[in-house]
Amino acid sequence: MAQKQGTALIQQMDGFAVPAGSIAVWCLGQMGIAVKGPDQRVVYIDPFLVGPLAIDQTDPTFLWGRAFPPPLAPHEVTNASLVLCSHEHGDHTSAETLAGIATASPLARIAATGWAQGILDEAGIAAERRLRMTTGVVHDYGVLQVSYIPAAHYIREHDPIRGERWVSMLLDWGSVALFHGGDTIVYDGYLEAIQALPRADVGMLACNGSDAMRNARDIAGNMIPAEAAYVALSAGWSTLIAGHNDLFASNRLPAAEVASQIERVAPDLAVHTYKPGEMALFQH
Repeated sequence: MAQKQGTALIQQMDGFAVPAGSIAVWCLGQMGIAVKGPDQRVVYIDPFLVGPLAIDQTDPTFLWGRAFPPPLAPHEVTNASLVLCSHEHGDHTSAETLAGIATASPLARIAATGWAQGILDEAGIAAERRLRMTTGVVHDYGVLQVSYIPAAHYIREHDPIRGERWVSMLLDWGSVALFHGGDTIVYDGYLEAIQALPRADVGMLACNGSDAMRNARDIAGNMIPAEAAYVALSAGWSTLIAGHNDLFASNRLPAAEVASQIERVAPDLAVHTYKPGEMALFQH
């Protein structure tokens, strides 16, 4: 489906009636997506809708210029019912993004880890609008049920007060479900944690890999595409969305390499890589 931007993208989300047993997903870049389930509410996951373009940077050592402009500005997000932020890194929990969404969608609630509460403070998110991500329980949002499991952005990190630092999540509408990995590698026990959840119909994983050059620049990577394919097969997903491989030139793999690695491990797996502002419909 064609890419849309700005208010045209919001209008498409608002005007699209999601059939029973289906979910509509709009790509926002990196691991950011907007998801509309059969309850017709729009959930945003890891939205990062700000930041300078790479083409505007004169410093050749600057690593974090965007490869493309955000498909939405934060103040244009007028339809959010829930915003889920998997961890406190700026491209997943952005104070500027959350502040704009919270103002434009005054009924939206923001779910984040205990580690990210300072960012929510910076964004001016009132305490009554915050939801704490807690692993091991099912969070009830009406038709939508959300479960969180620990992730490991290289290693698992747990604090007695703040809880898990990194999380993956399952969004389950009963008739259809989506898994979003956030940022993670395949740590010991990760597959078992996923398999203990209800089976998702589609999963999104960060599969931009890692290497010594990125590690030397303190750029935390994720699983390689072959590992993402292995996770998808082990979890029984019908479709894999290959994420975290488009926004920053310093932290991505060539698209052909992503495709070839996945094909080598899971040649029959349906794989979706899509552009910012593009919509995809997934059915149970």
